[in-house]
Amino acid sequence: MPRPTTRRWERTYVLSVVALDLLAAAMASAVAFSLAHTLAPLDDPGPALPLVLPLLWVMAIGIAGGYEGKFFGLGPEEFRRVALGCLGLTALIGTASWALDADVGRGYVALAMPVAAVLTVLGRYGFRKYVHQMRKRGEFQHRTVVVGEPDAVERLAATLGRGSYHGYQVLGACLPAGYEPVPISTVPLVGSLDTVVAAVVALRADTVAVVAGTSVDEHRLRRLAWELEPTGANLVVAPALVEVAGPRMSVRPVEGLPLLHVDQPAFTGFRRLVKGVYDPVVAACAVVLLAPLLLGIAIAIKVDSPGPVFFRQTRVGQRGREFKITKFRTMVADADRRKADLMHLNEGSGPLFKLREDPRVTRVGSFLRRTSLDELPQLFDVLVGHMSLVGPRPHLASELALFGDDSVRRLMVKPGMTGLWQISGRSDLTFEESVRVDLRYVENWSLTLDLFILWKTVSVILQRDGAY
Repeated sequence: MPRPTTRRWERTYVLSVVALDLLAAAMASAVAFSLAHTLAPLDDPGPALPLVLPLLWVMAIGIAGGYEGKFFGLGPEEFRRVALGCLGLTALIGTASWALDADVGRGYVALAMPVAAVLTVLGRYGFRKYVHQMRKRGEFQHRTVVVGEPDAVERLAATLGRGSYHGYQVLGACLPAGYEPVPISTVPLVGSLDTVVAAVVALRADTVAVVAGTSVDEHRLRRLAWELEPTGANLVVAPALVEVAGPRMSVRPVEGLPLLHVDQPAFTGFRRLVKGVYDPVVAACAVVLLAPLLLGIAIAIKVDSPGPVFFRQTRVGQRGREFKITKFRTMVADADRRKADLMHLNEGSGPLFKLREDPRVTRVGSFLRRTSLDELPQLFDVLVGHMSLVGPRPHLASELALFGDDSVRRLMVKPGMTGLWQISGRSDLTFEESVRVDLRYVENWSLTLDLFILWKTVSVILQRDGAY
């Protein structure tokens, strides 16, 4: 049975990343070795360890899983593997030095390891960005067949299609018996549950994504995994709890049966206490550092058009409490009165009003919106405790009334200056997508996720994606 040929890019990825890791370790070794000869506090390790360190470095990352295909392009997990390799190799060198009573140059090791880790992460980050660009052009793709019931298949196909950087190219769908006549708008029907392997071979697919459901039970899923073995195709399963992220899920085998445990979301506790301190401290520092910029924007707004500098509007915050959100004014002073005349031009979905070319936006306001600088006064809302740096989008009460019962859960946390909605498309998101990403944040909140969103927000703002 022919194996898929589309994984050539994975071999290219591995070879490229190995070369980058070797180069990073060689550079770190050279720097540390040079300093070992010039700085008195550092021991001289001799020539042996600096020469073999690059090879040991690659081996350590390989043992930590840093070259496994399932982690390609997944920044946090890929970087975690690098960190594990770094810690493992450092521990190994230290243990070997103690056991053999050998002088390996502790200062050299203490410098070379973190430098190698930083250079490796930077190299992988740069190459990952290259891979993302190639995936936008249709290269470096996982050719995927989706299996499951029609509605679930359509949702999964749409999800995979939104994030092109993940690299899943959906070629077609296989439905359980009895569903074949049902049309699916987003993907072509290529077979049934009994002909998945034939579809994989015919389409030269390398991935099968199964949506768990009543029609695909554990016995059929196990047999499908066996049947796919000769093809070399990967099998991935999308659980029913699609909005629950990895940190809340763990697999615990009971009598050979893997049970998926889902922890409760963290709405209280130590991590929330840390966030409650972290938010106002960072906001206060940002206000001090950005004071000249804030003053300059305020002057530009006053010069550009008559009216107040700030725009204040009542929004719904944590647990349904209303507060006045503060932004720089980006529209003419009577913008609210003009809204009714523009409703027929609305480009937003659901209750959201969006207009790419809104005539109410001023010249300075247009620039502020594109750069997201109009959001900066919300730092004061963070200072007084109404908002957080990261959280769900703050909405009007009239909008929330149309969101449905599920969206009330987003009020369990404070709204944020930025959030998953900000790094997932902003104004380009549909109403349903906006609600879903907010709920995803609430369900999977963590300090690590907050830091990741803050980091990605900078990139999104610089690219001006979805800002108008």
